[in-house]
Amino acid sequence: MSFNFVILAVCTSLFALRVLGQVLVVTIAPRWLPANEHWYSGLMPYRYLLPSQLVLLAVMIVITVAVYQENAVFSGDLWEAAASYLVVLAEVYFASMIIRYVLTMIRHPERRWFQRTIPIWFHMVLAIALWSFADYLRA
Repeated sequence: MSFNFVILAVCTSLFALRVLGQVLVVTIAPRWLPANEHWYSGLMPYRYLLPSQLVLLAVMIVITVAVYQENAVFSGDLWEAAASYLVVLAEVYFASMIIRYVLTMIRHPERRWFQRTIPIWFHMVLAIALWSFADYLRA
């Protein structure tokens, strides 16, 4: 079992829990989960956000399974060439979320840590998954 598989599996599982958590909050609003405004930045209407999250989750599952099986679908010169670009994209994505968090804390210090910052943290999870996939492609 490779390190990249473990990272991808953890990131995919966390993202699945995030999607499930928000669905639960929107549908039944359990008290033990943060309110919807903590999960949702409002940049995209939820009716579009959920399907896009489900597609992304499906892609993450396919990639994670392929990495686990060391599937040849992600081998070859094209994937190796894409890997270096994906690493840079992942690093820029992660860094932009750090900047977004810092700016959020400057503008809204009452949101320290997890107060209405769940989207930022999960974008970081996605950036880590992208970086891990790119690292797998480089190997």
